[in-house]
Amino acid sequence: MAAAVILPSMYFYFEAQRARQEAELAKNNPKAGDEELKRVLEKVGRLVLLPEGETPTLATVTDKQLLSGQDFYKNAENGDKVLIYAVAKKAFLYRPSTNKIIEIAPVTVDTQTATGSAEP
Repeated sequence: MAAAVILPSMYFYFEAQRARQEAELAKNNPKAGDEELKRVLEKVGRLVLLPEGETPTLATVTDKQLLSGQDFYKNAENGDKVLIYAVAKKAFLYRPSTNKIIEIAPVTVDTQTATGSAEP
């Protein structure tokens, strides 16, 4: 019974530690973000044809509850990656843990306010 409580707690503790270390490394090493983008593009590019001639913006879902009201993120999980292609007007939601594309949506980008949204 105690193991049922202790083992998940240990897992989440170590995952939180790993995430903090990765965040600290990324802050101290700006090229770390470039390496992550390269890895994600390679994996996603094996699953779907990606737009060419544009470097996308990469984001990570860190709190799926904040995104729950948006259709694009309805099946998102924390840790999912989002590739946003502003020129091609496409967004891809990718789940590294299962190596699957979860959602693809058109994107509208408001260049005056530098904000964007995914439209179903």
